Amino acid sequence: MDHTTDDIASAPLPTAKTLRARTSLIAQFGRFLAINLKMAKIIRKEHR
Repeated sequence: MDHTTDDIASAPLPTAKTLRARTSLIAQFGRFLAINLKMAKIIRKEHR
C-alpha cells in the first residue's frame, strides 16, 4: 500500500527559527561562504 500521505502528515514542521534562517539573506550568505571556504580548503590541500 502507498503510505506517502501518512508519512507527509507525520513529518515534523520546521520551527520559527528554522524558517527565519531559511528566508534570511544574511544567513544564506553566511552558509554560502562557509561551504565555499570548506571547498577551497579541500581543493588547496589536494593541489599541493
